[in-house]
Amino acid sequence: MTNGITMTNAVIECILSRSATKYYDPTATLSDDQIRELVRIGTTAPTSFHLQNWRFIAVRSPEAKARLRPIAWNQPAISEAAVTFIVCGQLADSGVVPERLAPVVEAGIMPAKMVPEWEIPARGLYMEYPQRQRDEAVRTATFGAAAMVYAARSLGLGSTPMIGFDPEAVHREFGLAEDEVPVMLLSIGAERPGNWPQKPRRPVADVLNLV
Repeated sequence: MTNGITMTNAVIECILSRSATKYYDPTATLSDDQIRELVRIGTTAPTSFHLQNWRFIAVRSPEAKARLRPIAWNQPAISEAAVTFIVCGQLADSGVVPERLAPVVEAGIMPAKMVPEWEIPARGLYMEYPQRQRDEAVRTATFGAAAMVYAARSLGLGSTPMIGFDPEAVHREFGLAEDEVPVMLLSIGAERPGNWPQKPRRPVADVLNLV
C-alpha cells in the first residue's frame, strides 16, 4: 500500500522490480522469433505524428558481437547477453506522415481527411529545424527501448541500456543510414546470480511539483 494506492498490478510490479543487469548467462539464447516479438512490443510505444522513426539492429551472432564489443567500451554484456540491440532513431521527416498514417486510415481509426491536419503541423515543426529532427529521433528510440526493457522483465529476462559506445564507429561498422542516430545499446538475456535489486530512488517530494 502506497498512500492509499495498492500496488498489486502485474505491470507495476514489473516496473518496480526492474534493475539493470550486470551478469548474464552466456549459454542462454533467444530465438529470432523471440527477438522479433520484443521489437514488435517496442514499436507499440508512442511516436510523434505516428512517425515510427526507429530501427533496431539485433546483434546476436558471435561474429556480430565481436564487431560491436570493441567499439562499445568492451562491455561484457555485449558478449554474454543473448542479444544487444543497437537502438536507432531516425531524423524526424514530416514527408513520411501520409505513408505512416495510411494503415491507420485503412483500419478505420482515422478519416482520410485528417491526414493533412497531421502532416502540415509536422512539416512546420520539423522541416526547417535539424535540432528538432534529432531530438525526435532520440525521443522515439528511447520510448521504444523502454517498452522493450519492461517487456523483457515481464518475460523473466534481464536488460541493460548502455550509452558507452563510439557512435561514429557503430554508424560505420553496422551500416547505419545518413538519417539514423545510434541512441543506445540495449542488451537483453537470461540472468545469472549476483545481480543487484533495484536501487533506491530519490524521494518523490524531491522531483515532483504539484501546481
